[in-house]
Amino acid sequence: MKETYFKYSLITLILVLGWLIVSELWIFVNGLLGALTVYVLVHGQMTYLTEKWKMKSLLAAILIVLEVIACVFVPLYFVIWALVSRIQDINFDVSQLIETVKHLIALIQEKTEYDLLSVSNIETAAGYLTKSIQFIITHVGGLLITTVVMIFFLYFMLISRKEMEAFVYSLLPFNDENKKTVKTEILLIVRSNAIGIPILALIQGLTAILGYWVAGVPSYLLFGVLTAIATIIPIVGTGIVWFPLVVYLALSGQWGAAIGLLAFCLIILINIDNVFRFLLQKKLADIHPLITVFGVIMGINLFGFWGVIFGPLLLSMFFLLINIFKKEFLDKK
Repeated sequence: MKETYFKYSLITLILVLGWLIVSELWIFVNGLLGALTVYVLVHGQMTYLTEKWKMKSLLAAILIVLEVIACVFVPLYFVIWALVSRIQDINFDVSQLIETVKHLIALIQEKTEYDLLSVSNIETAAGYLTKSIQFIITHVGGLLITTVVMIFFLYFMLISRKEMEAFVYSLLPFNDENKKTVKTEILLIVRSNAIGIPILALIQGLTAILGYWVAGVPSYLLFGVLTAIATIIPIVGTGIVWFPLVVYLALSGQWGAAIGLLAFCLIILINIDNVFRFLLQKKLADIHPLITVFGVIMGINLFGFWGVIFGPLLLSMFFLLINIFKKEFLDKK
C-alpha cells in the first residue's frame, strides 16, 4: 500500500507540475516544435561531424545552427522584407474598381433594398480590419520570438542528442519492436512534411506566377509568393489569393482575363496541388490524404504554423497506437 501510494502520488505530482509548466510556457511551444523539426533533418549531419570527422559536439552544433540560420532564416526574413516593400508598390486601377463596386452596390440595393454602406456594415468591416491588422502584427512579432527560441532549443538538442534520445526512448511504454516502429513513423512524417511542403509551395508559386503574368495581374510576382505561402492553409489553400484576383479582374472590366485566370486556377493550379501533394507524400511517407487534411486543420488550431507538420503527426500516431494496442492485447488474447 505504501509503495502504491508513493507511485500514484508521484504520478499525480508529475502531471500537475507538467500541466502548470506547459500552460505557462505554451508561448514557446512553436519554437520547440520548430527545433524538433529541424533536429530531425540535421541530426544525421551532427552524427557525421562528431563520429566521422571526430569534431567536438560544441563546434559541430554551432556549425549546424549557423547553417540553419543561413539556409532558412536569412532567406525567410528576406522574403518577408521583400513582400512588405512590394505591397507598397501594388498598382491597382482604383478608379475603375471603385466605379464598378459602386454600380454593384447600387444594383444590390435596388434589387434587395439592402444597403451595404450602412453605418452598421461599415463599423463591422472596420472591426474586422482592425482585428486583421492586430493579428498580423502579433504574428510578425511572434515570429521573431519563435526563431530565437527555436535556435536556442536546437542548439541544446544537438549538444545532448544521445542522452535526450536515450531518455525519451526509455520512457516509451512499448516493447523494442514497437519503439522502433514509433520512431520510424515520427521520422518519416516529420521529414515528409518538412521537405514536401516547401517543394509543393515552390511548384505552386511558380505555376501561379505564370498564370498571373499571362492574365495581366498587377504585381504578379508578389501574388505568386503569397500563393506559395497559402499552400499551407487547409481546404481553402491557394484560392484565398487567386479568387480575389479573379474578382478584381472581373470588376475592372477585364472579363477575358478573369475567365482565363479562373479556368487556369481550377484546371491546372488546383490539380497541381492535389497531384504533387499526393506524389510527394507517397514518395516521402505513405500518409493517407485524409490524415493530412484533418491533421493540418487540427494542427494549425493547436500549434499555429508548425501544426502543418505536427497535426498530421498526431493523427498518424493516434492510429498507430491503436494498431499497437490491437496487436499487443486484442490479437494475442
